Parts: sequence; structure tokens; C-alpha cells
Amino acid sequence: MIQVIDLQKSFGTLQVLQGVNFQVEKGEIVAILGRSGAGKTTLLQIIGTLDRPDSGQVLIDGQDVFALSEKELAAFRNRHIGFIFQQHQLLPEFTALENVMMPGLIARMEDKALRQRATDLLTQLGLQNRLDHKPSQLSGGEQQRVAAARAMLLQPSVILADEPSGSLDEQNKKELHTLLLQMRRQYGQTIILVTHDQELAQICDRQLVIQDGKI
Repeated sequence: MIQVIDLQKSFGTLQVLQGVNFQVEKGEIVAILGRSGAGKTTLLQIIGTLDRPDSGQVLIDGQDVFALSEKELAAFRNRHIGFIFQQHQLLPEFTALENVMMPGLIARMEDKALRQRATDLLTQLGLQNRLDHKPSQLSGGEQQRVAAARAMLLQPSVILADEPSGSLDEQNKKELHTLLLQMRRQYGQTIILVTHDQELAQICDRQLVIQDGKI
């Protein structure tokens, strides 16, 4: 499903990734652990094609993603990879429904089908009464569920989450754990997450520790 092959990445003289290799099977939930500054987020951004390695490969469903042109890569990212971030990164001027619709607008989905798909996802996540609320009117847990719905809109094969529980209280953390398992169960998605949350790491199928630039 996902193959990471000999990834190397430096920032100036600092070598962050030094030959990272691992494979994730379809439908797995995998946690990437490590101390602060170990390169976890850098690795996740490269897997998500938001950054490029100095060398090495990332294969998703057999596609060497960095062999694609920039235009092809942007289209691949939009269709195949969903992102959930610690701070949600919702657009403050848009409603929950409009935020969830954004990937579909970029993909030029037909408006009626797009709106219905976004509404259905938010309803499944218990937000049917919050469709027209803007992010500032939502709790942290509700914002996280909107972000999850946005990530799932185009039914990507891969979900990447960077410290998804970092800004949540204990109750909302538990809801997030349930949500991730639900996403895998209902949609068969492969999920890779970076976390310091040991409880979240424990619900994962595997834990990978990055240390000295390697796993």
C-alpha cells in the first residue's frame, strides 16, 4: 500500500532523515513516535507529498509519487491523501459544510453531489445540527470532526494525521480514538499518524519509532 524507500532529507547541515525504510499495508493504522525534533512531521509531510526528499522514494498504491509532475502530484494528493492537522486548519470564514466541501471543489465535483456527500459525512459524525456553523462557533472536538470529514470527502486511500489529539481535552481525545477506528472500519483507509499521545498510539496496529534519522 505505502512503501517508503531509503528516504534522505537535510535542512542545511542538519540531516533529519537518514535512510528511512518501512511499509504500511492497506487498512493499517500506524503511529510514528519519537522525541521532539526527530523528524516525525518531516517524514509525514514527505509521505503526504507536501515536501520532497533529497533522495529516496515513496510509493502509494504502486505509484512513485515523486516521479509525477507538479500538476499530476497535486491532483494525486487531492484524490488519494487526506490530512488531519493538530490545529484543524479550517477556513474561519466558511461554515462546517463549506470547509468539508473544499477538496471536492478543487476536484471540480458536481455541486449537488458534493454538497450531499459533505452533508452525509457530517451527519455520520454527529454534526448534522452544526452544518452552518463557522469554526469559531464549534468546540475543539467538533472542529476535529469537521477536519476528519474534510479528509474523508473524496474517500482517499490514505489518511495522514499530525498530532491530531494535541489540542484536545481527555473526552475529545477518546472521541478521536473512536473516530479513527470508525474511519478504518467503514472506509478501509490506511492511517499514519504522528503522536506523543500514548493512549492514541496504543489503538494503532503498529508503532514505528524514529531515532537518529532512521526507523
